[in-house]
Amino acid sequence: MAVPQQEPKQALLDNDALRWDRVCRRLRVEVGEDVYSSWFTSVSLENCRADCVRLSVPTRFLRNWIQSHYAERLLMLWRGEHPEVRRIDLVVRTAAGRAIGLPPKADPAAGAASTSGKSAGGARPTTAAGMFAATRAEGPGGSPLDPRLTFATFLVGRSNALAHAAARQVAEAETGVSARFNPLYVHAAVGLGKTHLLQAIAWAGEMSGRRFRYLTAEKFMYGFVAALKNQSAIAFKEALRGIDALVIDDLQFLQGRTVQQEFCHTLNALIDAGRQVVVAADRIPIELESLEERVRSRLAGGLVVDITPLEEDLRLRILKGRIAALKAQHPGFDVPDAVINHVARQVTQNGRDLDGAVNRLLAHNQLSGRPVTVEMADEVVRDLIRPADPRRIRVEDILRIVAKHYGVSRADLLSSRRTANVVRPRQIAMYLAKTLTLRSLPEIGRRFGGRDHTTVLHAVRKIEGLVQGDKVLAEEIEVLKRMLQE
Repeated sequence: MAVPQQEPKQALLDNDALRWDRVCRRLRVEVGEDVYSSWFTSVSLENCRADCVRLSVPTRFLRNWIQSHYAERLLMLWRGEHPEVRRIDLVVRTAAGRAIGLPPKADPAAGAASTSGKSAGGARPTTAAGMFAATRAEGPGGSPLDPRLTFATFLVGRSNALAHAAARQVAEAETGVSARFNPLYVHAAVGLGKTHLLQAIAWAGEMSGRRFRYLTAEKFMYGFVAALKNQSAIAFKEALRGIDALVIDDLQFLQGRTVQQEFCHTLNALIDAGRQVVVAADRIPIELESLEERVRSRLAGGLVVDITPLEEDLRLRILKGRIAALKAQHPGFDVPDAVINHVARQVTQNGRDLDGAVNRLLAHNQLSGRPVTVEMADEVVRDLIRPADPRRIRVEDILRIVAKHYGVSRADLLSSRRTANVVRPRQIAMYLAKTLTLRSLPEIGRRFGGRDHTTVLHAVRKIEGLVQGDKVLAEEIEVLKRMLQE
């Protein structure tokens, strides 16, 4: 019985490889060399069977990123080479076949995700959003990571250059090399990019195959409490201490003595083992009064960098980027350069306010049909234009200025010495701390050598009574206030 002639298997494999090569070449031209090198050089073709192309990637992160950003384009490029293709399966390489000729495995553990030109129940084409799950992907055992928050999307200016450079060095350090900046501590006010930098570090670590774990302070806190309740605290500790890097966001929200003790033990264990720790908060370590002194001291012992308010040039670039992204979705949305420059000068607080300004301009333009003008901008962003904040005065500044003014040391002010030349400056410093900062009496007491809040209250009332009848003292305090506010 004659056997029908079939195209040799090797020829089929060669054809698939040639198609994949052409897809890669076209993709490289479309997205540019930098983007292609970052995301696609480690993607491999596993096989092409019937209407399905199976691609593999080395990490979950890369799979999630391609699913979120390039799914539909990949599918269209493959259809251009092979019209019968209706679906692309993306799998993590450790669970995928190693050669093009191997059949795909129906293994849920492989983490395969499919992009298809058909819905599950018929032949209706779907959009990229329908092909995949939500664009937010679970981080490596930690808090959710936003695929948009990477180094590629982080705009660098004078205000954040040092923090960005330190973050990149941490993220790109080679496995097994002792951490150079450990811990790396980033502090800034809200909306200036702390979370973006930390998530970029976590994404980069995941991309390289290292074990990075991103957690908010709240997630760490609830995770540890749940572990205690479930009698799995040992497993919780081992899971954290077996990673390559721990990235903790919003540390100022870490509460509870037991939780803080566990965080301190984890911090020490990781640093002592040469593992990287990255922390972000809204103030410097010494001002995190809710944390124990030993935790603050360990955090301050690494590299502490701040992100200052965004300069006008950086605000301008942020606005242009946001507007360009929205214009791609809403072609009729046109914002003249004069309006962009005006908003960049007026909205100065943080990046979130800039996002709010752009969204409002879009809404008013789309809903009212009015063109975007400077007058419209003034109308819609009025409440985002805030007066410049006065200089933020810290307890540490007060201790330094008062000590210098009265010829005593900072250690004297924090000590238990009761001599007159120390007691009066100490009381004045406590009074200034209460009147010029938002710190509570217990917080001020802790900053002054661990004193009780009643001691601080006594000092404040003492100075308040004295300035009523002592003009010399009243003038001294006014001089100190001016020095602190300069």
